[in-house]
Amino acid sequence: MTPVDEQLRVGLVGAGPWARAVHAPGIANHPGTRLTAVWARRPEAAAEVAGAHGAEVVEDYAAMLSNVDAVAFCVPPAVQGEMALQAVQAGKHVVLEKPIAATVADAERLAAAVDEAGVASLVMLTRRYAPETKELLAQLHRTGGWTGADARWLAGALLDGPYSTSQWRHDRGAIDDIGPHAFDLLDAALGRITDVIAANRNATGLWQVILQHEGGATSTVSLSLNLPLQPPFAEFTVYGEHGHRTLSNRDTSALDCFVNLLDDFVAMVHSGTTSHECDVHRGLHLQRIIDAARNKAGA
Repeated sequence: MTPVDEQLRVGLVGAGPWARAVHAPGIANHPGTRLTAVWARRPEAAAEVAGAHGAEVVEDYAAMLSNVDAVAFCVPPAVQGEMALQAVQAGKHVVLEKPIAATVADAERLAAAVDEAGVASLVMLTRRYAPETKELLAQLHRTGGWTGADARWLAGALLDGPYSTSQWRHDRGAIDDIGPHAFDLLDAALGRITDVIAANRNATGLWQVILQHEGGATSTVSLSLNLPLQPPFAEFTVYGEHGHRTLSNRDTSALDCFVNLLDDFVAMVHSGTTSHECDVHRGLHLQRIIDAARNKAGA
């Protein structure tokens, strides 16, 4: 693990819409981090992001690793899985997107490397860093008695907008892109997901999944990136002996959620902590759920 100065030097891998809207401004403006360098497949895109935040453009990824304390990734899972592994093996702390890799095997390799290197890792499970989500989860855990839940995350991101040309999202669909968010919230609310009871993907790309949780609770999930809904519809409801509780608002922006992630990340690095409820092992757990759902659906 590489020693760091008081302000973390962070390299950003990726310069797409999400990196421009969330990662770059979040890192550049956080008091505990400094956006030092940007690498992207298209140097002109990297230059645009770097120029807006006073960072350096780098074309040599290995050279970037030698000049940063941490790396934040905003690239497709297959790219992230390989590049994050290199970063971790170089002793760099990592901020990961979901899913953390393209396959369970790659995710296992990355998690093992993080453990061996003793670095900090966090996964950008956006809503988990929102105060309203933390408040709801704390309330659910205090009350107990929850027997089931329903999550619906329906959007038209593949039909129009900044992510409609994202090839990996078209190839992998809603189960990989928004599935990790839904599975994470259900798991955090009801207990660890232990099995995928059933899963189906229809011809329009709508996924419907039934999950088994530790302790006996079950939950259902509906996911789509191909429905013309404006704004997107996302609702999460837990029910049981005390009635029901619903999280449907998104009062905290994605950028503010990322800033909250960086608060935790900086604290982890400076304290030498490597364990967190949203660390690389959380990403691996979610990767296994995605894989199980695909196997159930034959997709």
